Amino acid sequence: MIKKYRKKSIVVEVVQWNGINRGEIEMFCGHDNVEFKVEILSDSTLGLQLIVKTLEGDMVASRGDYIIKGICGEFYSCKEEIFEKTYGLILKEE
Repeated sequence: MIKKYRKKSIVVEVVQWNGINRGEIEMFCGHDNVEFKVEILSDSTLGLQLIVKTLEGDMVASRGDYIIKGICGEFYSCKEEIFEKTYGLILKEE
């Protein structure tokens, strides 16, 4: 029998990776949960690649991805378009 479930309403903390906000990401996730590597961008300039250490293994975050702190304190990345369809900004603390 197929059952339907609704996702429980939870509040998460997030930071969006923009390619240059390394300090903000490190403060949010902690040094042990992320890694940064130098990458060569398409126009031959150097940039930073963000690797988030998730419960399922290392995950490369693209610029624009949101880094989410989960309900158990874990971190993971989410593509911007999925994030915007799934989450809404809280204007006031509930």
